[in-house]
Amino acid sequence: MPTQSSLIDIEGIGPVLFKSDARCRRLSIRIKPFDGVTVLFPPGYSPRKALSFVEEKREWIRKNQAMMVRHEQMKTIFDEQTGFRSRTFELRVVRHRNDQVRMTLEKGILKVAYPEFLNVTDAFVQDAIRYAIEEALRREAKLLLPPRVHYFAKMYGFQVRKVFIKNLKSRWGSCSAVNNINLNLHLMRLPEHLMDYVVLHELCHTREKNHGPGFWRILDDVTNGKARQMAAEMKKYRTTVY
Repeated sequence: MPTQSSLIDIEGIGPVLFKSDARCRRLSIRIKPFDGVTVLFPPGYSPRKALSFVEEKREWIRKNQAMMVRHEQMKTIFDEQTGFRSRTFELRVVRHRNDQVRMTLEKGILKVAYPEFLNVTDAFVQDAIRYAIEEALRREAKLLLPPRVHYFAKMYGFQVRKVFIKNLKSRWGSCSAVNNINLNLHLMRLPEHLMDYVVLHELCHTREKNHGPGFWRILDDVTNGKARQMAAEMKKYRTTVY
C-alpha cells in the first residue's frame, strides 16, 4: 500500500512512484521520459484510492508508457558525425590518445575529446559529451536569457526580482512567490519564438500565480493571441530528450 512517498512495482506497469504533494488539489498521474510513472495526490489522500485509481487507468498508463519509450529512443547517441549547434557554439567530438576526456569551448567550438581505447557509444563517453553540452548551454543561457527577461519585463510592465539559470529536469521555467524567475538552460535548444514564449509565460506568473483564465488572458495579450498555439508546440520538446 502506498504511503506519503513510496515506490511500488505494479504488475504490467512496473515501478510507480506514489507521492504526496501539498500543491495538488486532486489525484493525478504523470508519465515523463526517463522519470517513469508518478502518482501525485494531496496530503491525507487515501493510499488505497490512489492504488485503485492506477488499476483503473492501467491501459491508459501502458499506452502512454509506449509513447514515452519512443521519446526516450529519440535521445541522440553523439559521435564524430553528429551535428549539434546552439546559438553560439558547435559541437565537435574527436578521439585522442590521452586517457582522460577533455572538453574545451573556444571560438564557438565545443570540443570533446575522448580516449581512443573507448567506444564513443560507451555510457561514460556519452555522459561526458552531454555534460559538456549542458555546461556550454548554461554559459550561453546566462549570457542570453536574463537580458531577454528584462527586455520583455520593461516592454510589458512586469515586475521581476532575480533571474536564475538551472538544469531543470521537468520544467522549462518557474516563477517564485516573490517573482524570482528560474529558467532552464535547455531553452537554448528551442526555436527562438518558443524560448520567448517560456520567458513570457513565467513573466505572466509574476501577476497570476496559477494557470487560470486570468493567466491565459495576460499570456494571450503578450503573444498576439498565440498562447495556446505555442503551448501546443512546446509539447514537441522535452527537457531531457535531445
